[in-house]
Amino acid sequence: MPVVQTPTKMNLAFFVANVLGTIIYVMASSLGWTIAQERELGLHSITGEPFIWAAAVFPVWALFFFINLIWGIITVRRRQWRAVRLMLAAAGIWLVGVVIDFYHH
Repeated sequence: MPVVQTPTKMNLAFFVANVLGTIIYVMASSLGWTIAQERELGLHSITGEPFIWAAAVFPVWALFFFINLIWGIITVRRRQWRAVRLMLAAAGIWLVGVVIDFYHH
């Protein structure tokens, strides 16, 4: 019977950090969302919204890019192939966050 490896505390910490990072991303990106009341009145002001959105989102993306890069390097070096499942789950959570963000633009 094969031995089942459980995720290490480090991998769970990286996963939880990604969940929190996705929440921070959605909250930060909401600064650039259009205001529904303005849309209803026919106002389509998009002058500064992309810049506000990018200024809020880029630091979060950059931070978690490097966090996930470090997580990937550690996973490959330690040959913790079961941790890839958590990495894919984290990627799925980020995808949900991006979909939520772009739905509001």
